Amino acid sequence: MSAMSKTQHVCKHVIETPGGVVASQHRLAAEAGAEVLRAGGDAVDAAVATSFTIGVLEPWMSGPAGGGAAVHWRADTGEAVAINFGMRSPKGLDVGDYPLSGDGKAGDLFPWERVVNDRNVQGATAIAVPGTVDGLGQAHARWGRMPWAELLAPAIAHAREGMLVDWYAALLIASVARNLAQDADAAALFLDDGIWPKGSGWTAIPDNRLDQGAMADTLDALAKGGARSFYSGDIAQALAGDVQAKGGCLSTEDLAGYRAWMGRAQPVPYRDAMFHVMPGLTAGPTFARVVEQLSDQDLSTPAQAYPAYAGALARAYAERLGKMGDTGEIPEAPGCTTHFSVVDRAGNMVAHTQTLLSIFGSRVVSPSTGLLMNNGIMWFDPEQGKPNSLAPNKSCLMNVCPIVGTQGTRSFALGASGGRKIVSAVSQLASFITDTGMDIGAAFHAPRIDVSSGTGVIADETLPPEVLSAIETVLPVQTTRRTVLPYAFACPAGVMRDGAINTGCTEIMSPWGDTALEETA
Repeated sequence: MSAMSKTQHVCKHVIETPGGVVASQHRLAAEAGAEVLRAGGDAVDAAVATSFTIGVLEPWMSGPAGGGAAVHWRADTGEAVAINFGMRSPKGLDVGDYPLSGDGKAGDLFPWERVVNDRNVQGATAIAVPGTVDGLGQAHARWGRMPWAELLAPAIAHAREGMLVDWYAALLIASVARNLAQDADAAALFLDDGIWPKGSGWTAIPDNRLDQGAMADTLDALAKGGARSFYSGDIAQALAGDVQAKGGCLSTEDLAGYRAWMGRAQPVPYRDAMFHVMPGLTAGPTFARVVEQLSDQDLSTPAQAYPAYAGALARAYAERLGKMGDTGEIPEAPGCTTHFSVVDRAGNMVAHTQTLLSIFGSRVVSPSTGLLMNNGIMWFDPEQGKPNSLAPNKSCLMNVCPIVGTQGTRSFALGASGGRKIVSAVSQLASFITDTGMDIGAAFHAPRIDVSSGTGVIADETLPPEVLSAIETVLPVQTTRRTVLPYAFACPAGVMRDGAINTGCTEIMSPWGDTALEETA
């Protein structure tokens, strides 16, 4: 039985505005995007500023050395464009360097067989080719209004000051302190004396900051050189050199050859609504499979809806893990996570998910650049002979699921962080909005279930007993409280436009997540 308070009530206030809205898992990152909107920027400009800023302020979730995907909605043309900036395995990767240990399943985000010394999970051997910067660069080149350098300025300023280590940051650092201590540069950045998690006393006002000077220098060079300067020249040489010095195989050739994929988002009709999702090696096709199964279901009551969600999600996830991977036969795409959503006053939208994969990624910091590196190699199944088996120069199968939806006068952009939990959250939020007419606030405060474990359903314990009993007719149920840590459910962020009025909301239990508004006259 949970020891959590039964009388505490947590909610987030939703404000309606004709101006733009940025919903992000860090309030200051959302504010950086909103400031861009105030300066006359497009939703894409705001997304660039938010992305780089959140990489500084929530560095264990994402950053320039990660990957992800985004769906862009252009209000004037009704065009939905997908950008896949997922990570790839290096060309020089040797599968023989990742032998199975025979010790059972790995203990991180995926049910793969464990690799000797967790070489696919932690350390330089877990690092894949990053894609985030090129994805942002391509979006900015196509739709951006403001200069690239101006959009990186907030992130540079925050890095110069150094991220404040408050109680939440200290808690997250402490959760992996043992792992961070294994890399000298990660230990220097996140730990005191290379051992103790940074933080303040439990009753003290926080004043401890990370030394992110090296990251600030890298971002400054990137602001001056443009997005492709991340993939060639000094930054690329420094990244590749640092990773190779620590035993990884990322090369300057890998970086120079990287290109994000941009193309038409996959349209997914659903009743009287239309969703636009990521095609290819993301959770977009899994989301499409979920709503396909829901389309002929009666979801008019919670006791009918939640069992339907459980069954559809369980079947779609089983298909996903058994069949999806970069086999070279997917025509629409080549080959711990954060999400933010943006809507500007013209109705343009961005649903953007970026990640390092695990919390703190590979737990390796590149000393020359100050960047925390991804562990994208963990996205591959280390067993050979499967669609998603590990191989050199291969795209990762991502869990990200950014979507844009339209229904009548309303449009919305949604996504979440949370690994395999993401598609459960996004599918339910999309249904809450389109099947029951919930606004963004009601949808985000509604209880959810998760069906990503493969063993049953994790259900919010606030669901009524009759709903829990109905779910149990489909799959075994375990109830839990919605808390700050650990997160039993994914952490979404979304925006909505109804006519000319915009709103946004983030996961109610996220202490940092918030919306920021463009000021209106």
